[in-house]
Amino acid sequence: MTPRSELRLLPWSGSDGKPCYLSTDGSGGYMSRLADNIEAVQLGTATDLLERTSEVLGDQDADPDELRLMLTELTGALRDVLRVATSRGHLLAVSEPHP
Repeated sequence: MTPRSELRLLPWSGSDGKPCYLSTDGSGGYMSRLADNIEAVQLGTATDLLERTSEVLGDQDADPDELRLMLTELTGALRDVLRVATSRGHLLAVSEPHP
């Protein structure tokens, strides 16, 4: 098991909504690869959603319900992207050599 400072924030929450962490000595394990794949999907989804949102915002006749749905989806995607950024930033900080 690795020290607490080397825990990886996973791209999903537990059943109670609390963050999940992975303690591992390497990045090649099954759970690390699963987390990498899910993060890639989340980032791809956010990219696609951003493009769709730009199109909807450019439509002066956009339906308010469509805009509300878009905001709901954007909120979820932003939450996912922030979790990925937090996790990757933490991993970079841990992997940098200390003087």
